[in-house]
Amino acid sequence: MTDTQTLIENRPPSVANLFLERVEATPDAEAYRYPVLSAGGGPDSWRSLNWQEAATRVFAIAAGLMDLGVRPEERVAIASATRVEWILADLGVLCAGAATTTVYPSTNADETAFILADSGSRVLIAENAAQLAKAVERRAELPELSHVVVIDADGIDTATGGEGDDGGEGWVLSLADLEKRGALYLEKHPGAVRDAIGAITKDQLATLIYTSGTTGRPKGVRLPHDCWAYMARAIQANGLLEAADVQYLWLPLAHVFGKVLTAGHITIGHVTAVDGRVDKIIENLPVVQPTYMAAVPRIFEKVYNGVAAKARAGGGAKYKIFKWASEVAREYAKVTQENRRRTGTASAPFALSAQHAVADRLVYGKLREAFGGKLRACVSGSAALAPEIGYFFSGAGIHILEGYGLTESSAASFVNPGEAYRTGTVGKPLPGTEVRIAEDGEILLRSPGIMQGYHGLPEKTAEVLEPDGWFHTGDIGELSADGFLTITDRKKDIIKNSNGKYIAPAAVEGQFKATCPFISNVLVIGADRNFCTALIALDEPTILGWAADNGLEGKPYAEVVASAQVRELIGGYVERVNEDLQRWQQIKTFRVLPRDLDVEHGDLTPSLKLKRPVVEREFKDLIDDMYSGTRES
Repeated sequence: MTDTQTLIENRPPSVANLFLERVEATPDAEAYRYPVLSAGGGPDSWRSLNWQEAATRVFAIAAGLMDLGVRPEERVAIASATRVEWILADLGVLCAGAATTTVYPSTNADETAFILADSGSRVLIAENAAQLAKAVERRAELPELSHVVVIDADGIDTATGGEGDDGGEGWVLSLADLEKRGALYLEKHPGAVRDAIGAITKDQLATLIYTSGTTGRPKGVRLPHDCWAYMARAIQANGLLEAADVQYLWLPLAHVFGKVLTAGHITIGHVTAVDGRVDKIIENLPVVQPTYMAAVPRIFEKVYNGVAAKARAGGGAKYKIFKWASEVAREYAKVTQENRRRTGTASAPFALSAQHAVADRLVYGKLREAFGGKLRACVSGSAALAPEIGYFFSGAGIHILEGYGLTESSAASFVNPGEAYRTGTVGKPLPGTEVRIAEDGEILLRSPGIMQGYHGLPEKTAEVLEPDGWFHTGDIGELSADGFLTITDRKKDIIKNSNGKYIAPAAVEGQFKATCPFISNVLVIGADRNFCTALIALDEPTILGWAADNGLEGKPYAEVVASAQVRELIGGYVERVNEDLQRWQQIKTFRVLPRDLDVEHGDLTPSLKLKRPVVEREFKDLIDDMYSGTRES
């Protein structure tokens, strides 16, 4: 048995066990850095927690939850942005033997209530009064929710209707109060948390992460403790990260990609700087000076577009230099990656190397400094990274290692190997993960990281999970002779934006048709984009009837649908539909098509089903126009 096999097969049953091992091995080593907000509007200061200090808080949270009556496998929900308290709370839940339900802080009250009810969550750890208010609003629908713990307690009185802890019932308490309660509990039961950790079995539920489905309601993915222990050891065995690394963690921890990074951090023991404020990334990078960072493609797109815009603003000469340097970077990356693949050496011809050296002094060096100057590698996941963006950063010395995984596979199934990465692929499987390509090209995975199933949905589970453990990803891919995976298509209709959020277009399209009487067909677009758009076709008789009453009488259909009046009309319905959508589902801009979609043009099947690829090809110019600006989601 190899060292890698031994490491993985001899893993403990849970990350809680790994956390104890880490604390005992390096109690005084720095574990976390986190920002302390400046009161005067100046730069934030950063503080640190070592592993022992973190453990003290984690144990207090775990014991506090036990004192509230939380028992093994019972769910504790966390609705908060990424911050150090999220990680400490999650570890507290795991060390109590309970399970974490993750909730995006941007989730609306209706869907938050659904997740809390469907998961049967007993406690909600809410970031602030705004998250608390969602639970208060739907409290009657949440009989199993016995307590809400608030991280930032300011504004609790307002959120609970001015009744403080909600009428003296103790339903709401602060995180500080929970930790005090836990400390008192540990005085009476000093071995309670360690005993709880010792009783955890590998098949015990650890996490419920809700992912959108075609029904419009999200499905809860059941991930047991062993998923995270396996992921931690597989990341360690992969060898990409080292104890000396500094990770900058800003990804949403409600997302499986962010969550898996916390498992790898514990087993390796490097420093993690935690700050989920996306608008602070550019400011934080030179301060944190990370050696490693994970991100979704949209971040790299924004950086690239920002650099290009800055060069353009600097005048024609600067922009010309930037465009030249960009092309050199891409060519250099393609040549060196191909030579490494063929010969094992990342070489380039003398002339290209000389051009690259000049471009490095003029452009690339400044770009690396913007990332903090010490970055060894970035991992990109949750959606496809445009190869041209990847090649640009590769040639500029910022190495983006694409990976692949799903919520159902605990996020990390494939990742590109260090220096031997190949842009445009998602790399090789992590140790312990098996892959095969089905006859129809679908990627099938099997590993200890695969989910137990969808919470309360055995039929849905059976659709994707075979009895022998093979999971159907719904994605189409190809494996190279040496094991690199390339994702070539999506088998399922669900799309994923460049921030890693899933969207069910049919559900959104259905809402449009139910809301707007003028719509004949609508196509929602957003796969691998940073926001959603829509192509809208109007019903000719209906819209011409409206036109006759609104100053457009006698105008032909094409002229009517191109008018400012119709755009304003449809825009009102778009705003109305957006009110009922999650932020990442909302339509940011749209185009009204010059004609309706029909069978004759090949837009629809004989049974009137929409042929998405056909419509997207036909109206590619309109789609490109909607994404030609820099508007963000």
